[in-house]
Amino acid sequence: MSTRKRLKALAEARRGVLVPGAFNALSARVIADLGFEAIYVTGAGVTNMWFGMPDQGFMGLHEIADHTARIRDAVDLPLLVDADTGFGNALNVRHTVRVLERAGADCIQLEDQVAPKRCGHFSGKEVVSTEEAVSKIKAAVDARHDPDFMIMARTDAAATLGFEAAVERAQKFAEAGADILFVEAVTTADEIRALPKRLDRPQLMNMVIGGRTPIFGAEELGGLGYGIVLYANAALQGAVAGMQKALTVLRDTKRIDEDPQLVTPFAERQRLVGKPEWDALEKRYV
Repeated sequence: MSTRKRLKALAEARRGVLVPGAFNALSARVIADLGFEAIYVTGAGVTNMWFGMPDQGFMGLHEIADHTARIRDAVDLPLLVDADTGFGNALNVRHTVRVLERAGADCIQLEDQVAPKRCGHFSGKEVVSTEEAVSKIKAAVDARHDPDFMIMARTDAAATLGFEAAVERAQKFAEAGADILFVEAVTTADEIRALPKRLDRPQLMNMVIGGRTPIFGAEELGGLGYGIVLYANAALQGAVAGMQKALTVLRDTKRIDEDPQLVTPFAERQRLVGKPEWDALEKRYV
């Protein structure tokens, strides 16, 4: 089964499949190695880790496409890719779909914020009109070559226009052809429980560690009917915490030994990047 068909089956099963975010090829390999079933290519993660900047619209199409292609080469899991606002109007969205489909994405996420967008859990967000947002979803649906390539429509309207307006927008996105719906930054447990009852398309719920949405377990969210439970930047936050811990020890003690509680052992690092496979190829060709 293709990665696109696998992703569609995961979303439609509505069992709350956990999807961590990857910010580069190695983080994607770690996610795959730990047995997760799909990966989210995170725009916030790419912006934070590649630019050292906040998630406020600094990433462009070709940066996320490059990361998508590298991650696709590294793993064979389904990839959901953060395409922000589509990087322009409906015509730009058509181009975005073509570029990311060619790069190896299985699903792209489009949101309805005014550009430049910002993290869904930041203050100061604005959304475009419902009509403009719907036109972008229609353009994305029309642009895909593979009918199994999925369009995920995100609305940030809950923070600016209220929960009911966000539900109404999500319904219009479904009518425009979106395959997965994503109502971002809801703030109460009741809203989380209500969404699967109000919208009939598969949905993603975003669990932002330290964000505005209450944290629910994936099993509970699956029981409510969510297809996907996203932890877009858990790997990033864990990596930063690990770097801070290891480098603090190095700064304070002037050395680091191979302590697996502090750093990944040398041999494990080589396994994750596939060195044994490359060694085998070297013997084959040399």
